[in-house]
Amino acid sequence: MPKVVEPDEETAEMQALFKKSHPLYDLSNVKDDESFNRILMTADPSRKLGTAKPGSAMRLGTSTGFQRQNTAMVIPGSAFRPGTQFRPPTGSEGVNRPMTAVRGAGYTSQKQMFDPLNQAATVTPALETLKDDSPEEKVRVAELKIMQLVEESCVANAEGNTRKALSKAKEASNKERSLIRMQEQAGLGEHHNMDLTYSVLFTLANQYAVNELYTEALNTYQLITKNRMFSNAHRLKVNMGNILFKQEQFHKAIKMYRMALDQVPSSHKNLRIKIMHNIAMVFIKMAQYEEAITSLEYIMSEQPNHRAGLHLVLCCRALEDKERMRSAFAILLGVPLELEDEEKYSSDQDNPEDILIASSIRNDDLHIYEMKRRTDAEYCILTSAKTIAPLIEDTFSAGYDWCVETIKSSEYARLAGELEINKAVMFLKQGQLNNAIDTLKAFDKESNIATSAATNLSFIYYLQGDYDNAEKYGEIVKHSDGYNAGGFVNLGACALARNNLEEARNYFVNALDCDPSSVEALYNLGLVLKQQGNNEEALECFQKFTGSLALLPEVTYQIGCLLERLGDSEAAAESFQQLLGLVPSDAKVLQKLGELYDHDGDKQQAHHYHIDSYRFYPAALSVIDWLGSYYIEMQVVEKALKYFQKAAVMQPNNPKWMMMVAGCHRRSGNLHKALTLYQDIHKQFPDNVECLQFLVRLCSDLGLREAQEYALELKKIEKSREVRERVGSSRPGSRRSNSGLSSRAGSGFASVPENAVMSPIGSGHKSLRSSKLLNMHYSAGSGDSGFAPGPHDFSYSDPLGPMPVRPRTGAGKPIDFDDFADEQIGDDLLPE
Repeated sequence: MPKVVEPDEETAEMQALFKKSHPLYDLSNVKDDESFNRILMTADPSRKLGTAKPGSAMRLGTSTGFQRQNTAMVIPGSAFRPGTQFRPPTGSEGVNRPMTAVRGAGYTSQKQMFDPLNQAATVTPALETLKDDSPEEKVRVAELKIMQLVEESCVANAEGNTRKALSKAKEASNKERSLIRMQEQAGLGEHHNMDLTYSVLFTLANQYAVNELYTEALNTYQLITKNRMFSNAHRLKVNMGNILFKQEQFHKAIKMYRMALDQVPSSHKNLRIKIMHNIAMVFIKMAQYEEAITSLEYIMSEQPNHRAGLHLVLCCRALEDKERMRSAFAILLGVPLELEDEEKYSSDQDNPEDILIASSIRNDDLHIYEMKRRTDAEYCILTSAKTIAPLIEDTFSAGYDWCVETIKSSEYARLAGELEINKAVMFLKQGQLNNAIDTLKAFDKESNIATSAATNLSFIYYLQGDYDNAEKYGEIVKHSDGYNAGGFVNLGACALARNNLEEARNYFVNALDCDPSSVEALYNLGLVLKQQGNNEEALECFQKFTGSLALLPEVTYQIGCLLERLGDSEAAAESFQQLLGLVPSDAKVLQKLGELYDHDGDKQQAHHYHIDSYRFYPAALSVIDWLGSYYIEMQVVEKALKYFQKAAVMQPNNPKWMMMVAGCHRRSGNLHKALTLYQDIHKQFPDNVECLQFLVRLCSDLGLREAQEYALELKKIEKSREVRERVGSSRPGSRRSNSGLSSRAGSGFASVPENAVMSPIGSGHKSLRSSKLLNMHYSAGSGDSGFAPGPHDFSYSDPLGPMPVRPRTGAGKPIDFDDFADEQIGDDLLPE
């Protein structure tokens, strides 16, 4: 028997009470119980049996897997709350009872963390590092902000936003001063970052200079240069010299450049050469060419470059020293280009790998830089040659020949052909066409420059009107270089001159296919389409001009004309207004605007623009005619008389203007003056029917006997014309009555009755307004003079019988003499 430990009094009392109420539960042999041992062996080892706490109930056999057995167990020494019991087994001994529930009431198998204060419900923020409020940390943060502002200023300047760059630089400068004060207060003044101060001041000075605040920039640069703690600050005197140069303070600029040159060590050769070049440019601005030549010659001897060579040649040209010009040009040609061969960029190579390499490096930064250097060198050499060629020899032709020979013997031999082309252009400017043609013909057909020569020859022959030779050389260009837009343009111009519109259109389209940026081809194509009547397509061509090309007066004029053709008068007027801003004194544009406003019925604007057109070009008869008619319509005859008198002086052999002058006098009531003028017109133009009609009317109004004479002459002229028409007409339907049209051609008036309603057909004016003006002119005698026409009788009976009625074409109307029916006719008018 195992040794039993004696419990204490309370435990013994509890056990005794338990035995009394549960006699079957004997704990004396619990360790020898097989069922209990089997349960211990199959139990979860992670679950340990513990002593129940006072006041808690212990329940075995729940749904968590701990099954009840038929024998209960109580661990010795455990305390049980009164009123709690173990549930006895329901089945036979040793048989498990069925589960009564899936989940025990008020129990879970999940282990919960001990949290009596419910601290898990609140989210604890991440631990923050302790802020360092030390002065050193504040200085470091301020320096970072200042450098960030400096970088933002530089970026804004690179983007072209100079105002933003200046504001950022100012903000950085203010923060940098605040940083200095903060360091002094903290006793850290000795540890100030001088490089930061230099960067801030240098950036601020640069932004002042970019924004053209030169005084502030100079003051800022002086702050840097006067501080000896800044190393290499002497270089900034070059920047100060540049600002003084922009301000045209040349003496101060030279002083700054020389101070910078003295402080730059001799080991910095490139910087010294650039400073000396700046000094030479200042001397050129001051017209001190000798001093400039001294500096430039030193540069060309130490480190030659093309720009310095060009400036040296120009200085020698300013002094007109022929020998110096030749020597300077020779020195310029001696500057090495130091560029690799262009063949490595060519795709015509045998090795496929070389082809791939060439295609990949053809547009890289290095090739672009090489092309820029080559272009600059060629510009300097050709400009120098063009400048000195007319001066170094007796004739410019000999001077060009010397330059060409000198270039051929140098590294830049391929520029000789371009100089020859320029020589031909100089011949053209001087009007020596034959010499220009001979120069261009001298080029070898197989040379690279031959295509340009043929293009120029074709254009020269086109200007001379020799279209055959122009087409000949245009074909040469076409066959030698099928992608030369200039050759197609010349061929198209020749076809356009021959009125072969479709052929010209094809040539211009081909030129645009070769070079879409060809301005000449696009403009000429628009002209061809305009002549063909394709107004919308022509308008599209002219509207493709953009930028400064769209402001060309020719383009704007064509757009306005096409808009007028398409019926958009408002847009056409806007286009001509824009053209007027480009050429404000063009009388034709002002007249065109006046016609547009007249067509729209705006008489005031039309009168304004016609007046301006007459002011710039008083000899325009169409403007004079419009102004005179306008004042007659406005019943201001005195002003209309002034314009018609000037037109009569300009065209004394045209009876139209003299008739208008006489009509103005008649409308103003000066009938005697009008009669004198009509008589003068009749003497100069005796066959003018209109003049005779007005003479008959005036003489009748004034009661003069000459009325019958003029009436007889008028009758004879009409009769003779009708006879000539009958004899000269071959078809009955083709005859036209010229009673009103024959004299209109010279006078501008229609021969109609005084009070008849006029028709625009057959009148000299194209608008209804002009027709009304003529009616007013003809009816002036009865309305303004106060005289009524006297009775006249011009009846006549032909003894041969009436004339056969012939068809009328409607172009003119016969004169109706019913107004003179009461006129007394003498016996001499009767037939014999």
